[in-house]
Amino acid sequence: MFQERMIIRPPSEANSFLLPVTIGCSHNKCTFCGTYPGVKFRIRHLEDIKQDIDKVAQNYSWSLKRVFLEEGDALIAPQHILVGVLKYLNEKFPNLERIGTYATPQAGLVKSVDELKELNRLGLKIAYMGVETGDEELLKKVNKGASYDQIVEAGRKIRQGGITLSVTVILGLGGPEGSRKHALKTARILSDIDPEFAGTLTILLVPGTPLHKEWEEGKFTLISPFQSLEELKLIIQNSNFTNCFFTANHASNYLPIKVRLPQQKAEIVKLIDEVLADKDMSRLRPEAIRAL
Repeated sequence: MFQERMIIRPPSEANSFLLPVTIGCSHNKCTFCGTYPGVKFRIRHLEDIKQDIDKVAQNYSWSLKRVFLEEGDALIAPQHILVGVLKYLNEKFPNLERIGTYATPQAGLVKSVDELKELNRLGLKIAYMGVETGDEELLKKVNKGASYDQIVEAGRKIRQGGITLSVTVILGLGGPEGSRKHALKTARILSDIDPEFAGTLTILLVPGTPLHKEWEEGKFTLISPFQSLEELKLIIQNSNFTNCFFTANHASNYLPIKVRLPQQKAEIVKLIDEVLADKDMSRLRPEAIRAL
C-alpha cells in the first residue's frame, strides 16, 4: 500500500479506505498550515492508484462502504483521472456507499458544474473545504490563495454539482485585534455558501510555519480561550443557514458543541453565554489535551 507521510483526513472519515490520489496540497502556502512542509505537489498515475485499490479489494471487496481520496486536494486532479479512479472503485467495491475528498477553493473553481455532477454520479458524495475566514484582508494576510467571492463560488459550485459540502473555519485567526471583524465576516461567508456541514477549529501554532514565526516575533497574538468562545458565539448568532449541522467538536476547540442550525441557535447561544458569564476554566477543554 502506498504511504509517504502522516495521514490527514476528516474525523468523519475514520473508517474509510484512505486512497492517495494526489500528494501534498496544490496551494500549500497558507501561513498557518504545516501539514505538507517541503512536499512538492503531484498527481499520482492512475495505474499506481489502481494497484492500491486492488490490494485492498483482495480482502474487503464486499465489505468496504467508504473511501476517502487523499491528500490535501484530490479534487484538483484532471477529470479523466478522477473518473477513472471512481469507476474502478465502483467496480472493485460493489457495496460502496460514499466517496469523499478534500477540496481547495481553487479546485472548486477549475471544475465545471457538469464535471462535478459527473463525479457525483460516480459516487463522490462529500467534499471538505477549508474556508478559514470571511475577512478579505485576513484571507490575503494568511495567503489563502482565494478571495471571498472565489471561495463562495467554489462552495456553491460543489453544491450545485450535487456533492455535500463540509467547510471549516478557524477561530482566532485574526488575533485579538481582528477578532470581531473575523467572526462577523466569517458568519457572512458561511451564510453565503450555506453548506450542509460547517465546523470550527481554534488556532494552534505549528512550529516552522510563517504564522508561528510571526508569533515568535511578536507580530501575532493568540486569543484567549474565552475570546475564542466570543468568536464562536458571534459566528453562530450572525450566520443564516438553510439547514446546517454545525460543530465545534474538533480537538483544538475549548468548548465542544454539536448543533443543528438554525433550529438550535438560541439554545446553543444560551449555553455559550453561560460559560462566558462563569469564566470557569474547568468547563473548557484543558490546554494540555488540545490538538491539531
